[in-house]
Amino acid sequence: MSATVVSAPGKALLAGGYLILDSKYSGIVVSTSSRFYSVVFPASTPGIITVNSPQFVDAVWKYSVGPNGSVDADPLTINANKFVHLALKNTLTLAAELKGSGVTDALLEAGLQIYILGGNDFYSQRTTLDNSGLSPSFESLNKIPPFAPLNVQISQVNKTGLGSSAALITSLTAALLVHFGVITRESITGDGQEDSRRLAHNLAQFVHCLAQGKVGSGFDVSAAVFGSQVYTRFDPGVIQPLLDGQVERLSQTLAAANSAWTQKVLPFRLPPHTRLLLADVAVGSDTPSLAGNVLRWRQRNSKDANDLWSSIDEENKEFGRTLASLTVKWERNPGVYEEVANYLSSMQQIQWEANPELPSDQQSLIDCFVKLRTACENIRAKMREMGEASGAAIEPLPQTELLDDCLAVPGVIAGGVPGAGGYDAIWLLVFDPPKKHGHILTPVACVEILWGRREKKDVTPLSAEESTTKGIQAEQLDEVPGLREAISTARN
Repeated sequence: MSATVVSAPGKALLAGGYLILDSKYSGIVVSTSSRFYSVVFPASTPGIITVNSPQFVDAVWKYSVGPNGSVDADPLTINANKFVHLALKNTLTLAAELKGSGVTDALLEAGLQIYILGGNDFYSQRTTLDNSGLSPSFESLNKIPPFAPLNVQISQVNKTGLGSSAALITSLTAALLVHFGVITRESITGDGQEDSRRLAHNLAQFVHCLAQGKVGSGFDVSAAVFGSQVYTRFDPGVIQPLLDGQVERLSQTLAAANSAWTQKVLPFRLPPHTRLLLADVAVGSDTPSLAGNVLRWRQRNSKDANDLWSSIDEENKEFGRTLASLTVKWERNPGVYEEVANYLSSMQQIQWEANPELPSDQQSLIDCFVKLRTACENIRAKMREMGEASGAAIEPLPQTELLDDCLAVPGVIAGGVPGAGGYDAIWLLVFDPPKKHGHILTPVACVEILWGRREKKDVTPLSAEESTTKGIQAEQLDEVPGLREAISTARN
């Protein structure tokens, strides 16, 4: 049997931070072109599953498989990985329930060899660049080989906030579901089949919550499965009995047809001729600590907090509506849209409204981009207000100064700190004009120059953009640049 390969994208939450913990509110999440890959091979060690994460030191884990899909970690394994163990255990249990233990036992007879690898953007490449004498730039990032070794143990790696644990669990559980014939490759290729994606989603959400020891909002797993979206969370009660060990069969709760999974996923994409830019910022944040501060503040000050959340929600909705309306305007008149994108890409935001009299269709588009910028700035202001009230560094002063500098660059539309905020990342939406004039720097180039000139040298761009592929995807091993080479190095 050939290798089974499934990938899942990372994510960036542009709007909805903290609010999406409450099912009354929604968030806008963009899936990224940076992907996590799980590769499953039949092996030659009966009853043994070996999992290797070749980017890290001491990242090989062995598991013995018992009856009905039970999985036990080898006691001699260094640095046991709870996420991998729980993904294997629960996926094999679900596969045995749905396909029959005879089928899974036959496929496990020779054992499995599994490789898990994340795109370079999931982890800070600052040390790699420094050691190679390279500046933090897009050009330098392109010189780093795919799936570059990080030369540290997993516990020591600096992550960039793209949701590596959610993407890992989603790709690994989905790859095993395909390998055991629970879902087909075709069902998660392209748009695929909704039922297969829903089953993969439900399983990944359960395993991710189990590994983390809590039921989070789930937006990161949802983006990994379904791609960019407007997300409203599921009722945590749907998996609480599973987490408490009160349900005998996983398939009862995780079934695609189970209406108790109440999440709402509305497909979403950024407007044409715009590009998402992400950057790794040196300091780093403790997301659980930030969330804990905000939730305790909300509990203590329920009226003020709920009023502020409602106000932020209105701005989030305005932001989402305006993004969607720009796409509609492009669909109706792509020529005019491209003219405006080219026009604004060389102008600072302060100049957008100081333009000469323009045709009404162009002016309408400019007004729409102004509205988008305004909604985003209002979100930032209200999130700072929440941070100050709760004692959480949602948009700390260094990030505010960095973002304000970025927003003054020609062609930058909007920006913020993704997800829970903090010091570790920023996002920008910039024009990516269809006409590249040789004598005029693009907005991306202008932003990169700004980052490179910072005295602290604390900003490293990520190569990720918005993913144009819908969530999880079955892959061909030799069609993913660098994947076979990374695996071969580990196998030798």
